[in-house]
Amino acid sequence: MQSSVNAESTRLKSDTTENFMVKRLRFSMLLLAVMGLALPFSAKADFKGKLGVEIDGLKNKQGQVCVSIFANSQGFPNNRDRVLQRQCTKITDTPLLVSFDNLKAGNYAVAVIHDQNNDLTLNRNDLGMPIEGFGFSRNPEVRTSAPKFGEAAFLVAGPNTNIQIQLKYF
Repeated sequence: MQSSVNAESTRLKSDTTENFMVKRLRFSMLLLAVMGLALPFSAKADFKGKLGVEIDGLKNKQGQVCVSIFANSQGFPNNRDRVLQRQCTKITDTPLLVSFDNLKAGNYAVAVIHDQNNDLTLNRNDLGMPIEGFGFSRNPEVRTSAPKFGEAAFLVAGPNTNIQIQLKYF
């Protein structure tokens, strides 16, 4: 009887040690999985991408082209105070290429004007219609008003994102 009690006690100790090791192994695997998932998220937080904007459809090479990037709907497309980055470039070639660096991953929208008289403004006639060329990312159809941010928004998610904008003239 004594030997069967000792055998049972040894078996219980072995089962307890085995359960402890299995639990420890599971915990270690879970910890590694969580760490593995967390690393890509922390790497994305420091992500900086480059945006290339190709502007086509210029009526002439007079003046400059001004390209503005917006990170949200506030102020899009014409509030200069809400612009994330802006570049005005003399027209040398068509299509014209403009690049922006250090963009975090996310949604953006671009507004472009062909500033023929170099006054940094989209000039309009007496009826409020633009008399200079303009365009937006994703080339939404423009009828009576500028598009909403969501209609022009695109995603920057890799090291290099390229978009094309076709200018419109009325």
